Amino acid sequence: MIARVPVKGYFEVNCYVWVDDESKHGFLIDPGAQGHELMQLCREQGWIIEKILLTHGHFDHIGGIAAIREEADIPVYIHEAGKVYLADTHLNLSRYCHCDMTVHNAKYFRDGDIFCLDSNPSSFLRVIHTPGHTPDSVVFYDEEHSTAFVGDTIFKGSRGNDQYPGGNGRLLLQSIRQRILILPNETRLFSGHSDETTVGAEKIHYF
Repeated sequence: MIARVPVKGYFEVNCYVWVDDESKHGFLIDPGAQGHELMQLCREQGWIIEKILLTHGHFDHIGGIAAIREEADIPVYIHEAGKVYLADTHLNLSRYCHCDMTVHNAKYFRDGDIFCLDSNPSSFLRVIHTPGHTPDSVVFYDEEHSTAFVGDTIFKGSRGNDQYPGGNGRLLLQSIRQRILILPNETRLFSGHSDETTVGAEKIHYF
């Protein structure tokens, strides 16, 4: 099951809860704000969050982590290129919105790594590295359910911004064309700042 939970700090972002229906265990993806409210929602629904997964290190995707850590010891994971974003308020953009944010003691992953649920190892997400919006941008892909969490790399009808520190327009388009749009047409794409779309619907904008 997938729950899209819009949260708002400096501005609104889509947080996602990816949950195994049978065990009620899952992953929290991009808790950008309102960490206490997210934890309350999980308690109300009976969801057990095993890991926090980040599509990239911008402040609007990490802003709820501090509050979550006040309530629960849930490990945080980000691509290895995101280490500097979690530590630098210039790179993660929080400095410019007067809400300096850093995240410490994260764990790091690489392209191709697999995140399996401890409660049900047959349920898993695969990491697809998609640099361009940031060097650490990734997609979390659920092949079994034709679902991909794409962060800010691609949106419904548009692509991510490559003008922030570390952005690269050439790499962004390459990531979209060669790493996302090669997935099956029916793959549902869940982004940080738009409605749901599909690979098939977005291909018309790039080929």
